Amino acid sequence: MAIAIAADELESLFDALPDVVFFVKDAAGRYTHANLTLVRRLGLKRREQVIGHGVAELFPAHMGGSYAAQDRRVLGGETIDDQLEVHIFPNRAPGWCLTRKHPLRVRGKVRGVVGISRDLGRPDARDPTYERLRRVIDHLQQHYADNVRMAKLAELAGVSLAQLERHFRNVFQITPQQALIRLRIEAAMHALGTEGSIADVGVACGFADQSAFARQFKATVGMTPSAYRRMTSTKE
Repeated sequence: MAIAIAADELESLFDALPDVVFFVKDAAGRYTHANLTLVRRLGLKRREQVIGHGVAELFPAHMGGSYAAQDRRVLGGETIDDQLEVHIFPNRAPGWCLTRKHPLRVRGKVRGVVGISRDLGRPDARDPTYERLRRVIDHLQQHYADNVRMAKLAELAGVSLAQLERHFRNVFQITPQQALIRLRIEAAMHALGTEGSIADVGVACGFADQSAFARQFKATVGMTPSAYRRMTSTKE
């Protein structure tokens, strides 16, 4: 009962945050709580249209399967922290976010999943390290398809590797490695609208081979490159 009350209160609090998705799921992967941001991003109007349903019922099959696989990992006791993801909204516009999912334990046993997805906001240009980090971003934008070394990025910023990651999180909310993944995935999403082969798209965007490309793309976008290509080809 106490857990249900706490979740109800959190649901109400997160209703006031349009840039954060909040949810709780039971051991079967069905939503027991969902804030209004999630409801609206599903293209629905009422919370009751979400509660009691699983991701397979609410998301397209090629995305729901990926989210369900995440839930199974968490129900098995794993914690997912700051997973960089692209969420495809009902109008098919992509939005970048960081997702966290934790096991919901009752008397020591995993009884569900609690999670949030937070939209990535604008960089903090007021941070004193912003200008030197812009040099790193410029380098990544020019060389994302190359074999980028984190040590080189730290050298460009004039800081240690540990400092680079800390400053990056402060300014951009993500790590340098996640920034590189974002650039590569964004380039791939654009290139998949062309007629090039999926393997060629992956290599052109900096991935070692088609397998590595497909694995990272699905982990980030929630669907395979081929499924994304099919979805965007029917956009009109």
